[in-house]
Amino acid sequence: MAKTESVALIGADARLVEVEVDVVGGAIPRFTVVGLPTRPVREAEQRTLAALASMAKDIPKLRVIANLAPGNLPKEGTHFDLAIGLGILASLGRLPPGGLDGWVVMGELALDGAVRAVRGVLAAAIACRARGRRGLVCPARNAAEARLVDGIEVVGVDALAECVTWMRSGRRPPAPPAVAGPSARAEVGDDLCEVRGQEAAKRALEVAAAGGHNVLFTGPPGSGKTMLARRLPTIMPEMTLEESLEVTRIHSVAGLVDGPEALSRRRPFRTPHHHVSTAGLVGGGSGYARPGEISLAHRGALFLDELPLYRREALESLRGPLEEGRVRIARSAGAVTFPCRFSLVAAMNPCLCGYRDDARRPCTCSELDLARYRSKLSGPLLDRIDMGLRLERLGRKELLGSAGGETSRAVRQRVEAARAMQRQRYGSDEVTNASAPARSVEQAVRLSRSATETVAACIDSQALSGRGLGRVLRIARTIADLAGAHDVAEEHVGEALLLRLADARAEVAV
Repeated sequence: MAKTESVALIGADARLVEVEVDVVGGAIPRFTVVGLPTRPVREAEQRTLAALASMAKDIPKLRVIANLAPGNLPKEGTHFDLAIGLGILASLGRLPPGGLDGWVVMGELALDGAVRAVRGVLAAAIACRARGRRGLVCPARNAAEARLVDGIEVVGVDALAECVTWMRSGRRPPAPPAVAGPSARAEVGDDLCEVRGQEAAKRALEVAAAGGHNVLFTGPPGSGKTMLARRLPTIMPEMTLEESLEVTRIHSVAGLVDGPEALSRRRPFRTPHHHVSTAGLVGGGSGYARPGEISLAHRGALFLDELPLYRREALESLRGPLEEGRVRIARSAGAVTFPCRFSLVAAMNPCLCGYRDDARRPCTCSELDLARYRSKLSGPLLDRIDMGLRLERLGRKELLGSAGGETSRAVRQRVEAARAMQRQRYGSDEVTNASAPARSVEQAVRLSRSATETVAACIDSQALSGRGLGRVLRIARTIADLAGAHDVAEEHVGEALLLRLADARAEVAV
């Protein structure tokens, strides 16, 4: 019997799995995989035997039992093939004794013996280092991804035969190219200065980027809602190395990392179509729970265009993740958790035709059409969106004049300065004013008597909820940070109330 190790992907993390292989000769071949495997794992039989036959013609008929321990941990994916194949060869004496000790192995085998890329290699490399293993054997196409983790050896192989040659001779395959860190910011094509007019909306984007807040834009077609949303990542701070690794790990588990440029350098910007399912938006699916769009937008932005056209159950599923910054997906075999700390940018028309209250084009929607259009958006969901703005149609002065305005670089400098104040306040790069504990925000926001009276008047006149009041205080703290102020003044609270209680929110609340 031979032993090696692989991993089981649980959420965005990997757990080490011991692969025990017992081989007995016999006239009736048999291949059994035990240890709570799913169908893709059980299909390793045909792939592994065909790969072994293509490498060595003298492989006898075998009775193989592969045990994946612990047995109560669900195993999903095709990345166990290489570990099982090497275990069979070790049981037959085709590999040096102890050659697999200390190595974690993952890779899918093709019928001709090639090793195909798999997902979750970065999570496996992190687990390998955390458990003190020597290194990771993985497909060559995933090797650059694994090398993002310091402190372990990485061996990338293109074929089963290449892996066997390395273990027999000690001649390691060529090392993958080194991957540059996220220090040099990649140039982006969209710039905030290209947006004409809409100064209030630009200000809301700046506040959202500085404090990690959410924002809803309401306006007629062509008012610039989508153009504004696409420029949010350009004014967000550069990702730290830890954030880049965190984002890359989630994308790796989702199978979206490929090639030598493995490390995610830019803030994610996800734009799911309004036909997206609930599982596609928040995560899940049949079998293995995969990260959804909100997790793929972790540390970045999620843009939901035409918000009322999304399924109501999908939108309602956002309520918990928007509050907690993580999503927990329950399955009969257990539950997995994915991080999802993102800034939500939503856009919608004021009505189905888009021209309600437009001075130039009449609205063709009936009251019933308007009620149906707005019925997708519940009050509790809107209460979790920090800011709402009504965008007006641009006039000829804005459309015919030069774009002008501040560049994304200039705005980003203020945003980074505000984030630096939050880092000093909360003692972490990951905590912003939007995600900080309520007690920490209360300590950071001490309202003056006049500011308290202003807030009290809004509580009575605008039916501001407890959650809404907390959002106002968080926004005010971010506005003060952008101004470089240590104390929250009355003007900061006033601007926060304007952003929180804009016409967009009052019009669509139900």
